[in-house]
Amino acid sequence: MKGRWGIASGFVAGAALLLCGVAGCGQPAGGDQAEAHAKTMSKTGFIEKSVALADGTTRKYVVFIPHGYTPKKKWPCILFLHGAGERGEDNEAQVRVGIAAAIRRQETDFGFIVILPQCPEEPGWWTGESEKAYALAALTKTRRGYSVDSKRIYLTGLSMGGYGTWTMALEHPKLWAAIVPICGKGDPEQAGKIANLPCWCFHGDQDDAVTVQHSRDMIEALKQAGGSPRYTEYKGVGHNSWDRAYDTEELYTWMLDQQAK
Repeated sequence: MKGRWGIASGFVAGAALLLCGVAGCGQPAGGDQAEAHAKTMSKTGFIEKSVALADGTTRKYVVFIPHGYTPKKKWPCILFLHGAGERGEDNEAQVRVGIAAAIRRQETDFGFIVILPQCPEEPGWWTGESEKAYALAALTKTRRGYSVDSKRIYLTGLSMGGYGTWTMALEHPKLWAAIVPICGKGDPEQAGKIANLPCWCFHGDQDDAVTVQHSRDMIEALKQAGGSPRYTEYKGVGHNSWDRAYDTEELYTWMLDQQAK
């Protein structure tokens, strides 16, 4: 049965997940994956999920499964971090905007598994330890339950999620095949840690919520560190640069060209 936003209902609580180090983060267990495939391969589209965390709490999230999904092939996967306006606990707000809206405009042909966690009002920021742990736990469970290509896992987010994208990229640079931060802010002093991580950054030059200078500074720092990031700055565009960014057809082709080493 599908809910208000076209999300299939039915939560499945996972076993408690202990976050591991960078090299092993999100590694699936073979037996668990095979069993989960039998249960989930018949469900596609936006599906409600939940994950049990190491602290004893259970958190909801949504996963998009391509309509042509089959466990017989490996699928690219995107972890999406929403903005401050979508914080809450309804497990719906994060699937109204950003990449979810873009998916709906091409849903039958969208070929990525996409994980959409929801940050609560409190503590309410993707750079917080509990929220990073939750997002990575949702990724871990998805990798256990579906046939995810471990070399093609991508991280993206908008506004507050753009902050989270830069932060989680710096903390787990080997996990991601590429990152797509949109109208966020990173730490230029640490750019050297991700100089070799493929990056395509987007921002509007009239953004009055998160100044475009933050993206300019991060891109320049990556270049100074020897990186070759892509950067798209939209002239005359304010804070909402994500609609144009996620509707960029070339973005998804570019993602698929990037693979983790």
